Amino acid sequence: MKAELKGNTSVSLQSPTLFDTHQSPLSGALNGCLGSLDGACLEKLLIHCASALETNDVTLAQQVMWVLNNVASSVGDPNQRLTSWFLRALISRASRVYPTTMNFDGSSTIPKRLMSVTELAGYVDLIPWHRFGFCASNSAILKAIQGFPRVHILDFSITHCMQWPTLIDALAKRPEGPPSLRITVPSSRPPVPPLLNISTEEVGLRLGNFAKYRDVPFEFHVFDNSPSTALGEIMCKESASFHFESILSHLNNPSMLNLREDEALVINCQHWLRYLSDEPKGSPHGASLRDTFINLVKGLNPQIIVVVDEDSDLSASSLTSRITTCFNYLWIPYDALETFLPKDSSQRIEYESDIGHKIENIISFEGFQRIERLESGIKLSQRWKNAGYLNIPFCEETVKEVRALLDEHASGWGMKKEEDMLVLTWKGHNSVFATAWVPNGLED
Repeated sequence: MKAELKGNTSVSLQSPTLFDTHQSPLSGALNGCLGSLDGACLEKLLIHCASALETNDVTLAQQVMWVLNNVASSVGDPNQRLTSWFLRALISRASRVYPTTMNFDGSSTIPKRLMSVTELAGYVDLIPWHRFGFCASNSAILKAIQGFPRVHILDFSITHCMQWPTLIDALAKRPEGPPSLRITVPSSRPPVPPLLNISTEEVGLRLGNFAKYRDVPFEFHVFDNSPSTALGEIMCKESASFHFESILSHLNNPSMLNLREDEALVINCQHWLRYLSDEPKGSPHGASLRDTFINLVKGLNPQIIVVVDEDSDLSASSLTSRITTCFNYLWIPYDALETFLPKDSSQRIEYESDIGHKIENIISFEGFQRIERLESGIKLSQRWKNAGYLNIPFCEETVKEVRALLDEHASGWGMKKEEDMLVLTWKGHNSVFATAWVPNGLED
């Protein structure tokens, strides 16, 4: 009979009846951890479990999972809550690799919730994880398009256009009057939270109504990015239906995007580039899909490109390396939620479950199925520089706006300038970065 993952059970690791640490391979994993439940101990146990899986030591992996199952808790402190999702991901991975030998049931999947627009607004407002990028990007966009009568935004993001009402409102207040605004989005997005219970077209209709209310001329277009080749269909299946191949073909043929010479083009990438593979396999001339995207958008002559993403590097091939980085990075939102939501808050549990989807993909999958390919802001900035882009510094007005936004949230949130980036921090730890770019030769 397979053991089920427990939610909030805990036992003393000092009990001599659990195992003999002098004879068990668990002794290395538990050294210095007896009686302790701090983050360092939990991280150490997770790394030992991952190392056992990488070396095909199924027995040790199961033993460490058993210990983790008794100390992790989905309603405990931030470290215990985070560990419970890592444990679930490790069990899921092990159950696929060793389906006949594992004594833990890894068949259960994390339910995906569909949010209403109101729920999505609450999700975005809960912590400044997304609003930081919205604020920094919109401020930079407003400066870049100043004086232009027509603006076209190519929007690559995962937050269902939640960024744009604020920008539309700001455009309505422009002294010279609002420009004509066109927003174009792909028909599909990476299959990751947050997920919405209405279509992209319906989102566009609602944006149009708001723009009409604010007297901003507005158009909204959705381009079909379903795969057009057999290779595209195979790769999309392996990467959970993210139709990146067709997106790149649209960028390679600007007429498919209906670009107009009299428009200021803005390219907006919010928590999106990491879903384009950073591996050269399967892409033209050996370039990764990420580099191909960066090179293609340069040919569109954008007025500005804004890039926002999480500031961590989770693309390592080693499972143990990814666990170490991921555990120390994703501790941030779990700790931030602890400051203002009770342990049994349904809003907190749902938000953490959405993060659990990310953890599962980072830990449980490999190859094209592992679509969470995050790289640090510094590394991604170097890609843009290598491709012939110049960084656009954020002005002091943008910095003031972001600081005012953070004043609405817990005191642990801060912001700093780091090289070419604005960086959101939590208790000094880098969380999310924002950068702005222009192709070399197009700068003012």
